[in-house]
Amino acid sequence: MSESEEHGSLLDKINDKINEKIHEYKHSSSSSSSSDSDDDKKPKKSKKKKLFGRKHPLHHVLGGGKAADLVLWRNKQASGSILVGVTVIWLLFEGIGYHLLTFLCHALIVFLTIWFIWSNAASFVNRSPPKFPEVILSEVQCIKVAHVARKEINEAFYTLRNVASGKDLKTYLMTITVLWFISIIGSCFSFLTLSYTIFLMAYTLPMLYEKYEDQVDIVGEKALIEIKKQYKVIDAKFISKIPMLSEKKQH
Repeated sequence: MSESEEHGSLLDKINDKINEKIHEYKHSSSSSSSSDSDDDKKPKKSKKKKLFGRKHPLHHVLGGGKAADLVLWRNKQASGSILVGVTVIWLLFEGIGYHLLTFLCHALIVFLTIWFIWSNAASFVNRSPPKFPEVILSEVQCIKVAHVARKEINEAFYTLRNVASGKDLKTYLMTITVLWFISIIGSCFSFLTLSYTIFLMAYTLPMLYEKYEDQVDIVGEKALIEIKKQYKVIDAKFISKIPMLSEKKQH
């Protein structure tokens, strides 16, 4: 075979390889474009807005510990036992008319009597006496509680001082309205019943919210939008016409 024929056959092989690569590229580009078009046709899932702009799960918001497990009823037996116990105590005070000091004394009498009899009877049946749990409050824990209480009390006094200073009429009116509303509720229920109602709501509403989260978020978002609309109407008709507030807005 001559050199010219060998050179021609080599060029033909190179051309065939180039054509094959071009064909593969066109095929891959067409398949990728079709997949992109299919992805565009698929409906994109929009992120659902959580109530009050919450970004973390409810269990994480509540602290993520044993208390959160109890409030969200992860252990139904433990949560139910606490609810039954608090309900029995409420019925004792509110229904039967039991007094707090009498209840504490009677509870201590029963508790100490059981432990006393158990400790003395253990020696007759050749069993070790029960070990009374040692409850010791450490200095570090007491200091932490004192710091937290001090911070909250200072913030409460700071808020009351700002309200009473007369600098912010809107905050003053909102505070008076909330206090007036609480006073109406307090006149309808006793302090014990009100405390039990607050406990019942705080102990059951998070669990119900987690169960029906999507429906509550939709209704809550609509309610917040409506509240904002009504507030704008009230602000335009009444609040903006108050001289002190209108002067602040101009400044």
